[in-house]
Amino acid sequence: MAASIAYVGGHLQYGVNFCMGQSYKQAIWVPSVTFNGCLQRELSWSCGVSKFLQIRKCNLFQSRTNENWKSFGTVITSAYLRDGSTKYFDFAVIGSGVAGLRYALEVAKHGSVAIITKAEPHESNTNYAQGGVSAVLCPSDSVESHMQDTIVAGAYLCDEETVKVVCTEGPDRIRELIAMGASFDHGDDGNLHLAREGGHSHHRIVHAADMTGREIERALLEAVVNDPNISVFKHHFAIDLLTSQDGSDTVCHGIDALNTETQEVVRFISKVTLLASGGAGHIYPSTTNPLVATGDGMAMAHRAQAVISNMEFVQFHPTALADEGLPIEPKKTRENSFLITEAVRGDGGILYNLSMERFMPLYDERAELAPRDVVARSIDDQLKKHNEKYVLLDISHKPREKILSHFPNIANECLQHGLDITQQPIPVVPAAHYMCGGVRAGLQGETNVHGLYVAGEVACTGLHGANRLASNSLLEALVFARRAVQPSINHMKSSSLDLSASSLWTRPLVPKSLGSDVMHKILRITKEVRKELQSIMWKYVGIVRSTSRLQEAEQKIGKLEAKWETYLFEHGWQQTMVALEACEMRNLFCCAKLVVSSALARHESRGLHYMTDFPHLEESKRLPTVIFPSSHTTGTWSSRQLHQQPIVKSMV
Repeated sequence: MAASIAYVGGHLQYGVNFCMGQSYKQAIWVPSVTFNGCLQRELSWSCGVSKFLQIRKCNLFQSRTNENWKSFGTVITSAYLRDGSTKYFDFAVIGSGVAGLRYALEVAKHGSVAIITKAEPHESNTNYAQGGVSAVLCPSDSVESHMQDTIVAGAYLCDEETVKVVCTEGPDRIRELIAMGASFDHGDDGNLHLAREGGHSHHRIVHAADMTGREIERALLEAVVNDPNISVFKHHFAIDLLTSQDGSDTVCHGIDALNTETQEVVRFISKVTLLASGGAGHIYPSTTNPLVATGDGMAMAHRAQAVISNMEFVQFHPTALADEGLPIEPKKTRENSFLITEAVRGDGGILYNLSMERFMPLYDERAELAPRDVVARSIDDQLKKHNEKYVLLDISHKPREKILSHFPNIANECLQHGLDITQQPIPVVPAAHYMCGGVRAGLQGETNVHGLYVAGEVACTGLHGANRLASNSLLEALVFARRAVQPSINHMKSSSLDLSASSLWTRPLVPKSLGSDVMHKILRITKEVRKELQSIMWKYVGIVRSTSRLQEAEQKIGKLEAKWETYLFEHGWQQTMVALEACEMRNLFCCAKLVVSSALARHESRGLHYMTDFPHLEESKRLPTVIFPSSHTTGTWSSRQLHQQPIVKSMV
């Protein structure tokens, strides 16, 4: 079924358009955006993005080579960096997880790189990834088997070409990490120890005990620190992408960021920008994601006219540590839930309700090794049936030495709260964990915004379909970070920059003029609104959904956002003002609305998206959800870029 797109008087008319032919609100007028029909007709991501992108140069990025850029960071930059408010780089990377760091290390061989990261460089979803990286490294395993497991877990919504690329190239990406110094567990035979997790038919999970992400992050950060072409800007919060309109094309020229330590706005002008900013777990009250995961990249890209896809598929990890079930509860509420890795079930962990009844065989023949969506829904059903707040995951029947060697981090965390996992079951509960949707990307990480690439959780490559297979996320990040390198280099080399470009966009303002009393009130109300939004999302847009509850969520979120924005602007806030908490709230609203509108459009139950009024999978709806660009001039503050987009003409 074609997307609900109508061309009226040469302009694209849309609200939110989906491949299933659904639309959630009245169509609105925007400048013409042409996709050559690919997104309407084809499932393939390579058609959806790769084939319709034809790079056009505008007068900001001219086709002639500028010699000044070849050794950027020397004489030419010093003239433009005296006040520190504008910085020029060949490549700007937003995010310091595995995708951003791996990409930066490659493109740094060809130019200057800025890594812009919201907190400390290690504070990313990568660092919290316990389980490992999936790859075919055992002779008895095969690429075809990994592909089949990925497609089955993804409820047959995966893009097969993307799946093949990732599963085929994965082993080489692992070998590269090892060559860079990443240390993974080995068995007694000296070979890599390969674990098995839910949804996998073979042992193929490369891991470093239960702290794999931390080890990968360590190795990559060490290499980044030692690379003279890479500059890391920590505690820099990305506000909005700097874009211009060139006819029907949107072009990215860099990003504005807020230095949260000095409260200074810094403008990064770059030839190429990579979004690797992670997910949006904090649209929910309980999430395994670190505090930085507020959907910044997805929201910025949406505001910058990027195509968004499959946002209804939010993965809830079935087993986060349930603090209220611990013998000694933590003294303060955690900023993010502590993850109990999939590998615990892969190693033989059994799920029980509080009556010590094993329940997973009642729901799926694969029992505890069923994919995450099945396990999370099963736990949710048990909690509701028995009116309980958590279930139990027991690994204590395994040898003590094996438990402690495989899961030292989990054992230590639980022991701090009076629980010995070698003797007692672990209290667990589902928590928001991973966004399968995001910015729609082609096979080389490219988007429909020229000069903008995406990799990692912020991207929707088509790999995960309706549900991510365990340990495929780090793999996808590694593969797509690497695949984005060559097209990025080509784009950089064919581009040069007018160094006066920085003045084209209005600069964001830090709200010092409002005074401390007003800012205190704004921050207090923003904190309350954030909690209320999270509560709405968990209550109405959680593991099990219905059309009526999604519509109620849509109305409640709309009213809450309007109330919050009214409060801000009545207290002197301006369109271009920025503060960390307010901008995060803006992004959380944007992502929450993308999730709700996407969920409303899918009239079936598939993978992570379960609808009580559409409980069955419909073959006719085996299509990705696609949200096309929105208007710059309409909508709420969260929906608009802070600056007015300059319009430029293509070079003749």
